Amino acid sequence: MLSKPSELGCAFCIGYNRDVPACYFVSDIHGQVTRYQKLFDYVLQSPPQAVFLGGDLLPAWFSSLGGNTTTEEFVLGFLASGFENIRSKLGADYPRVFVIPGNDDRATAIEYLKMGEGLGLWEYIHQRRVLLGAFSVYGYACVPPTPFLLKDWERYDVSRYVDPGCVPLDEGWRTVPVDQVAVNTGTIQADIDAMTADDDMSAAIFLFHAPPYQTKLDRAALDGKFVDHVPLDVHVGSIAIRRFIEARQPLLTLHGHIHESSRLTGAWRDCIGRTHLFSAAYDGEQLAIVCFDLYDLANARRVLL
Repeated sequence: MLSKPSELGCAFCIGYNRDVPACYFVSDIHGQVTRYQKLFDYVLQSPPQAVFLGGDLLPAWFSSLGGNTTTEEFVLGFLASGFENIRSKLGADYPRVFVIPGNDDRATAIEYLKMGEGLGLWEYIHQRRVLLGAFSVYGYACVPPTPFLLKDWERYDVSRYVDPGCVPLDEGWRTVPVDQVAVNTGTIQADIDAMTADDDMSAAIFLFHAPPYQTKLDRAALDGKFVDHVPLDVHVGSIAIRRFIEARQPLLTLHGHIHESSRLTGAWRDCIGRTHLFSAAYDGEQLAIVCFDLYDLANARRVLL
C-alpha cells in the first residue's frame, strides 16, 4: 500500500553541490519498464534534488509488464510503486518530481497522475506554475497537430493552419469529452500567454513536451517526403514556443517529442538568446537522462544508460 506523507507542499531550497547534479530530465519513455528501472536505479545511486518527466510517459496499448496493462495499473501500480520505493529508501533526500503528459499519453491518465500527486510522489504541472526554491517551474504538455489520430494533447499552434500530412484536431479522437469551440479557437500561443502573463522569466524553467520550431531539437526524419506534391518541413516544432522563448527569454526550457532529432542534428541542446534548451527525446535503445545544475547550465550533460 502506498503511503501518504504527513506533510505536503513544504518549502524546498536548492543546495549547490558541484559533486551531484541538481536535476535530472527524462522524456518519451513510452511505458518502457526497463528504461524506468534504469531511471529509478540512477536516482537511488545518485539522488538529485529534482526530476523532470517531460511527457509520453505511459504505454499506449500494452507494456512489458505483460498483457493489456490499463492506464490505472501502470500509473498507480508500476510508476507510483517505483517512486514510493525510492522515497522509502531516500527519506528526506527524496527529490521533487515534476510531471507533464505528452501527445501519446491519454487524457484519462490525468485522474491517476493527480492521485500520485496526492500521495506526494510527484507534482502534475500541466498549465501550472510551482516554485522550486528561487526558481519558477511551468509545465505545458500540448503539441501542434501531428499525423497521429489521438488528439488529447494537441492544440493549434499560432493559428488553425495544419502542416501537410498532419491530421486536423476535429478529425482525430479523444479519450475525454472536450469543449469543441475551445478546441477550434484555442492555440498554444494563447495558452502560454495566459499561463505566464507578465511573470518575470529570468529564473523560469519550462517543462514542455514540444520543442521550439527550427532548432536542433525539432528535426524530424522527413527528408525527401511529399504530400500531394508538397515537400514536408523537416522542422516540426512549435512556432508559438519559439516566439515565446525569443520574446521572454526564460532561463531554461526542457523538451521532448521528436525522438530522432539528436541523431539527425548531433545535438541534444540548443540556445535561443540567453535561454538554454535541452531535449531528452532519444531514438536509441538506451535511456537518455539530461543532468544539469540550475546554477551551471553550460555544463549540463546527457547520460545514456
